Parts: sequence; C-alpha cells; structure tokens
Amino acid sequence: MTDTTIAPLDSAAPAAPTRPDRSKLVGGLAQAAVGAYGLWSFGLGSRTGHGVHTLFALKLVPGSTGGLHPISAPAQPAALALTVVAIACGLVRAFAPVPAKALRWLAIGYFASFVLAFLVWAAAGSDIGLNVPLIIQQTALATVPLLLGSLSALLCEQSGVVNIAVEGQFLFGAFTAELTSSMTHSVWAGLVAGCLGGALMCALSAVFANRYLIEQVVLGVVLNLLASGITGFLYDRLMSSNGSSYNTALSFPDIAIPGLSSIPVIGQALFDNNLIFYVSYLLVPIVWFLLYRTRWGLRTRAVGEHPTAADTVGIKVIGLRYRNVITAGLLSGLGGVWLTLGLANQFGKDMSDGKGYIAIAALIVGRWTPLGALGGALLFGFATQLDVSLSSLSTPIPGAFLSMAPYLATVFVVAALGKAVRPPAASGKPYVKG
Repeated sequence: MTDTTIAPLDSAAPAAPTRPDRSKLVGGLAQAAVGAYGLWSFGLGSRTGHGVHTLFALKLVPGSTGGLHPISAPAQPAALALTVVAIACGLVRAFAPVPAKALRWLAIGYFASFVLAFLVWAAAGSDIGLNVPLIIQQTALATVPLLLGSLSALLCEQSGVVNIAVEGQFLFGAFTAELTSSMTHSVWAGLVAGCLGGALMCALSAVFANRYLIEQVVLGVVLNLLASGITGFLYDRLMSSNGSSYNTALSFPDIAIPGLSSIPVIGQALFDNNLIFYVSYLLVPIVWFLLYRTRWGLRTRAVGEHPTAADTVGIKVIGLRYRNVITAGLLSGLGGVWLTLGLANQFGKDMSDGKGYIAIAALIVGRWTPLGALGGALLFGFATQLDVSLSSLSTPIPGAFLSMAPYLATVFVVAALGKAVRPPAASGKPYVKG
C-alpha cells in the first residue's frame, strides 16, 4: 500500500497573483504627468524666474488697520516644491500598495499642492498678490448653492429618485423668492415662498416619477426647461418692465458671530455672513445625523437600496419617496433663495447658470454622502470663483478660459472617478408594488 502524505494547512499552494488595478495605475500616472507639466510651466517658466516673489495678503480689506502683515515667498522655489509634491502623490497612487482611505488623502494632497503651485505662479511678481481671505470668502459663498443642491439631490437619490431638476428648482425658488419679497417687502416671506417654489418643482418630479413612471433623467431635463421657460416669460412680463415693483427685494443682513469673526484670515471671511450662509453649512451635519443615526434615515437608505425588501418589512416605499423628494425641494428652493435674497437682490433670466448640474456632479464626487457632497461643493465652488480671484493679476490665461473652469473641472473630475463611485442601487428605478 502506498503511503500518502497530507500537506499541512499552512503549506497551501500560493494564491494566484492579483492583477494590478489598472485605473489606479493610469490615474496615478496621469496625475504625475500633469504634475510634471506644472513643474515645467509653473516652476521653470519665465513668470517665476529672476528671483520674483509671490505676495500673500492676509487681510480681507487691504490697507485696513490691524491684522496680519502680508507674506512674501520666493515664487520659483515654492512652485517647484509644490509641483514635486504633486508628482510624488501621483507616483505613490500609481505604484504603492496603499488602502482606499490613503488614496483619498493622496488625492487631496495632489489637488492642494497643484492648485497652490498654480496660484503661486499666477501671482508671481504682482504688487497686489493673492488675497487669501478673499479667496476663502468667495469660495465659501460660491459653495452655498452647490451644497444645497447636492443635499437636495442626496435626499432624493437615497430614496431611489434621481433629481436632475435641481437647476429648475434653483430658478423657480429664486424667482418666487424675489417676486414675493418685492411685493411684500419682507425677506422672510420671500424665504418661505422660495423654499415652497423648490418644493413645488420637486412635487412635480415625484408625481411623474412615482405615479406615471416617467424616465427620471429625461423628466429632470424637461422640468429644467419648464422652469427656465416659465421664469423667463414672467420675468419679461413683470420684472423687466416694472422692476421697481417686482424685482427690488431686500437682502438678508450679515450677522457677525462674536469671537469667531475676529479670527485672523478666516474670521471676517467665514463668520460675518447672512443667515442662509450659516444654515447651509449647518445642514451638512444635520442631514448626516438624520441619514445615519435615525430610524427615518435607515428606512430611507433601505428604500434607496432595496425597495422590495423594505416593503416586505412594512415600509411604505412610495409614501416615503414622496415625502423625501418634496422635502429635498425645500433645500434646493433655499438654494434659489440664496441666489436672490442671499447673494444679490435681483432676479435675472437663467441666473442659476448651470449651478444645479454642478451640484449633482459634487454629489457624485462626494460618493452620495453629506460630508462628501460638502467636499465636492467646495472643490467646484473654488473653481467657480477662480476668475474673480485672478482677474487683477494679469495672467496669460484668457478670462473666458477661467470662466469655463468650473465646467471643465466638473467634466474631468467626474470622468476621472469613472466606476469608482456607485449610487444607491435603486436610484432612478421606479417601484411598482406587487
């Protein structure tokens, strides 16, 4: 009889080698290549050469008394160091075995170092320099509607409904807020009317998506066109011919938070704003808590992932979707209120200017989470205000190209993510009971 030898458990055959993550490799190499271009153009270009410096102003109002003095840094060494950091982040992403969380921090480090290198290059040799508090303030202001639109789309998609009509909800909310406030001479009446205007647009979306099972992306585009047409028509009929009665609303006053508003650099930029500004950012932790720490949030996420299973345990799927979508409309309507009563005091045709679509892109970048939506909105908010920050620096970049920055950033960032993000499983899929 032949003896048989049983191999011990710890001597199992080696596992087959895993295939490298192609997207990680290609993405990292692409980042390194763009960083190398920045090294050549920002660090070794003529604009940062000859020993010029970059000035960083640390007061919101230049020339005002008190505050910190400007910082001057040698432009070429700073740009070279920052672009080297960007290249290193790209190479680490491409070749190092790092976990997913580390990849996120690498992406943040790459973006921050490359953008700082660009700003150093843009302000090199300028007597005005970069006004850091102004950039922070303009970014925070530009982020507000994007954040509100992202949170609105988040509530809808977590419930299983795609909200492409954020743009139209912005427009309708802005119009109704301006018209109501102008006629009543009350910003509070305008606030309520603007939020209800956004909720009305979302109610239309909920009815057509849940009752008539209309394809939700097409429905959103149609509602955006509807809002643009209605507000444009009423603007021509009412506001353009009689603006003194229908397009002269008051704005919410700024509220300086004691103590916080006196913090150097960021105090006056972030803590001396109006009520809508503060509410918008406070909604991020509130929505996070409601989604992940409450019974309602658990039911909402269950409906967004597996509505049939949610129905079997007694959750009224359609009713919950109606309530959540209409509530989301209040948030996007508030974004419209911000455009008129928060940021300006007049309504203009199509004044949302694509911000609703950028808000949806911010949600995708943020992986359908409240904190991620905040990060994506800040990213696109910074790109939105870039032409304002650089307009006085006489950069060789055409102003029209800088105006395209938020849209180019939207396309590139969403394309770069590709299949790395996944919406709720039932998002966009109508539910039919039975």
